[in-house]
Amino acid sequence: MSKLLLNLRNVADDEIQDVTALLDQAGIAHYRTEPSPWGISSGGIWIREDQDHPRARVLMAEYQDARGVRVRAEREAALRDGTAETFGSLLQRRPLFVAAVLLGMVAAAALVLLPFVLLRG
Repeated sequence: MSKLLLNLRNVADDEIQDVTALLDQAGIAHYRTEPSPWGISSGGIWIREDQDHPRARVLMAEYQDARGVRVRAEREAALRDGTAETFGSLLQRRPLFVAAVLLGMVAAAALVLLPFVLLRG
């Protein structure tokens, strides 16, 4: 019976390619399910054979540790170079988007707090 190795929600395309290449190199049979068009399922990478799942999890843990170190180093280098995206750079590049998101956050907070304000009075 197949077992889920990696849920693909918010997973970068390069990471998906790396993981499938890693599984191919290890000779672990796997397949990928695509996300549903309505966002109910985010897709995943599945291991076909139960006996391969523990080995795949070990490989995945090693890969994620190495990727975490690499991505953090890239982020630190981008911050030093001034090329990393920050709130300020996003505000300069997309001011209407930032304003809309902030307005949405305020509206959501107001809707959540509205019953408390109405019941207090």
